[in-house]
Amino acid sequence: MNNESDKQKLILVAEDDYISFTFLKLVLSSHGFRVIHADNGQNAVDLFKENHDVALVLMDVKMPGMNGLDATREIRKLNPTVPIIAQTAYALAGDSEKTLEAGCNDYLSKPVTAELLLKKINKYLGE
Repeated sequence: MNNESDKQKLILVAEDDYISFTFLKLVLSSHGFRVIHADNGQNAVDLFKENHDVALVLMDVKMPGMNGLDATREIRKLNPTVPIIAQTAYALAGDSEKTLEAGCNDYLSKPVTAELLLKKINKYLGE
C-alpha cells in the first residue's frame, strides 16, 4: 500500500491568531502535511482526543481560555510521546524553560520562518 495519503502526516496547529494560522497552514500544506486547527487550548485538547493520528502539535503559548502550556500538560496525560513544539510571540527570558517544563519538546519564537518551522518539524517527523 504505497498510497500518497499514507504519507500525509497530521499536524494539530493550536493558534488563536488567524493570520499566523493561515501562514502555518500554507507552509505545512505545501509540504504535504494535513492540518487541523484549534483556536484555544481546550479546543486543542479536544481535537487531540478526537484525532488519534496526530503526528505533531504546534502549540501557541498565549491563547484565550486554556493557555498553551496547560493544554500541553493535558495532551501529555493522553500521549507522553507526541512531539509538541511551542510557539510564542512573547520570547522572554525563561520562556523556553517554561515550555519544556510543561512538556513541550521544542520552542519557536514568532515570527516563525518557514525554513525554521520545517527544520524543527523534520527533526521530529523526518523519516
